[in-house]
Amino acid sequence: MKFPDMPLTHSPTDMSPTLRLVLVFHNHQPVGNFDGVFEQAYRDSYCPFLDVFEEYEDLPIALHTSGSLMEWLAARRPEYVDRLAALVAAGRLEIVGGAYYEPILTMIPRRDRIGQITRYAEWLADRFGTPINGMWMPERVWEQSLTNDLVDAGVRYTLLDDFHFKNAGLDEDQLHGYYITEDDTKLLAVFPGSEKLRYAIPFREPEETINYLRPIAERQPGAVVAFGDDGEKFGVWPGTKEHVYENGWLRRFFDTLVANRSWLSVVTPTEALDQVPPLGKIYIPEGSYREMTEWALPTAHLNEFVQLKHRLEHEGRWQEVAPFIRGGYWRNFKVKYPETNEMYARMQMVSRRLNDLDGAGSNGKRWTGRFSDQSLLDQARAELYRGQCNCGYWHGAFGGAYLPHLRNAVYQNLINADNLLDAAEGRGLGETDRAWVELTSDDYNLDGRPEVRLASNRLMALVSPPYGGHLYELDVRPICHNLLATLSRREEAYHEAVRGGEKAPVDDVASIHDRVVFKQANLDQRLQYDRYRRKSLVDHFYSNDVSLDSVAAGNYQEFGDFVTGPFEAKLRRNPDRMQLQLTRDGRLGDRPVRITKGLTLEAGGESFEIAYRLEGLPPGECVHFGVEFNFAGLPAGIDDRYFHDARGQSLGQLGTRLDLANTDYLGLTDEWLGIDVELQSDQPMHVWTFPIETVSQSEAGFELVHQSVVVHPHWYITAGRDGRWSTTMTLNLDTSAAEKRRASERKRGRVSSSI
Repeated sequence: MKFPDMPLTHSPTDMSPTLRLVLVFHNHQPVGNFDGVFEQAYRDSYCPFLDVFEEYEDLPIALHTSGSLMEWLAARRPEYVDRLAALVAAGRLEIVGGAYYEPILTMIPRRDRIGQITRYAEWLADRFGTPINGMWMPERVWEQSLTNDLVDAGVRYTLLDDFHFKNAGLDEDQLHGYYITEDDTKLLAVFPGSEKLRYAIPFREPEETINYLRPIAERQPGAVVAFGDDGEKFGVWPGTKEHVYENGWLRRFFDTLVANRSWLSVVTPTEALDQVPPLGKIYIPEGSYREMTEWALPTAHLNEFVQLKHRLEHEGRWQEVAPFIRGGYWRNFKVKYPETNEMYARMQMVSRRLNDLDGAGSNGKRWTGRFSDQSLLDQARAELYRGQCNCGYWHGAFGGAYLPHLRNAVYQNLINADNLLDAAEGRGLGETDRAWVELTSDDYNLDGRPEVRLASNRLMALVSPPYGGHLYELDVRPICHNLLATLSRREEAYHEAVRGGEKAPVDDVASIHDRVVFKQANLDQRLQYDRYRRKSLVDHFYSNDVSLDSVAAGNYQEFGDFVTGPFEAKLRRNPDRMQLQLTRDGRLGDRPVRITKGLTLEAGGESFEIAYRLEGLPPGECVHFGVEFNFAGLPAGIDDRYFHDARGQSLGQLGTRLDLANTDYLGLTDEWLGIDVELQSDQPMHVWTFPIETVSQSEAGFELVHQSVVVHPHWYITAGRDGRWSTTMTLNLDTSAAEKRRASERKRGRVSSSI
């Protein structure tokens, strides 16, 4: 639809023969990314971009640098930050603010949105000596109610994709300027970022940009066209370093802009706001950039969408219908990937607890709580904000949720925030702190059903009675590590391309959306999908002749209904010992069978006692029963991460397939983390181990990623007349190596001793 009351040009007094081009570059590295990745991005993109740009004194641009990247630059490359400050002082660079650690704003509470934005704006204003007028919208994920929060945080403008505006009914010719949007009487300026420029820069020759802009200038004198996209396209994305710098694309681009100064003026966003009135008022539907809305669709629907799009493109009808087609809703990534919902719910737990303890206002700046050491709460808030970094919470053309180190970083920061809050309450981790244990029940994963939390000052477990009685989070608090930050294998739309085989891009600098590159051979043969979520305390009944290879490949029959069936929960509390008891009356084939499993934790303990009792087994018949554990964040293929026996003898790296018989012990050691995981049983057990690996998509192509290691004790049970069988296992989590190392580092002054 059209908005006839919104003029396409301004009044004669405002008209100008000049088209204003706004260039906004967004540089970001996620919390938890490897230091070498930061350094490589600096060398390949951030630094060489400035090397070229500094020569063009008449071209102002705007730059957003995420807080996680800015902190790294300030610590590791302070000379780069000094160069930015000099450009700001010369009036050549506008610093664009944003939420400190690049969260999806619709995912976090209002208090945290405002807190993240204002904290980062204050940091930037102090460092660069300039007001911060605008903010970068992470992944351009938008909901109209954000307007109120952004204005309350001091934001004057933001930039979204033109796709958002087209979803509101605007046509291409109505997008050459900026609009005012409103919520609860609060007004915010919003620029539509050009998708055409996003695909042209830097993948097409600069003349194509000029050929796109010149007709706009002729039709709409005084128009404003905005470009906003990732700075990593200029050197980090495959092939772009050579294209942009060695082959001189960026220099040609800036030269072309200078050569067209008679009609093309490059301005900053604030200059555009000050020089040109808004085109009108608009209310913007929820959404993100076009590709993101597609990725958010369920896989089956995404496959249908892609097929329909290709058919309509072949028929020459896609451009006709595209303005009326929308993809999915960003929040449904938490449905598509339940593991991201677990992180989200855990983040909300920490945020609520911090808010309850602190008593701060919604701006996150008043430290008026009841504790003498408010600095602990301030540190906890910073850790919470880091744990809200968006990259591990979704997946598209980048690794995202499929990258274990990003998920681990989320949990590391959230667990550390909890540790700091405990320290603020006098319940720390140290040997002199009081040992404690808690057992509580609530809807911790926000699914409308109660889960159970079993916690001490050393460990924290979350269990889902409605879903198989699974243990779905296991926090080892001294090292801030969730051993169950797993990811199940599921079908992705791009797996069709994996099955189709590798093909070269059309040109060396094709967009990552068009690349089909394999980082390992035969990935099509590694595609496998899980029947259930890869967590722990997963209860199986197998045939007696099933093999390790069959179970690892998923080629087996499940004879029981306990894997995902609901359990009833009973909570048993003693002052220094808490137990969760889970019971299910299910079936083994046609036979009714009851499983009761108990998870017990003592105050200050580093071990869980795991007891199983099976009732109703067929007397005298052999039954094959197993309990599956998955352990995440313990990488495979590295010599200092290995299985071992009770004598400490290595049994192979953590990606090794083991088929052990009649043992009562298996250990897993990660020397880098400084943890030893020990599983012991009072009944001799057979143990299978095998890795869980996904075939996923990243900037560089398709790759195999280690997600977790399965440790699967199983028994061949012949019950007596009473049909009963029981065993008790101990899961011990020893972090003494990490704590000794940390104590040594503290003595040398290398780490903080705040906790």
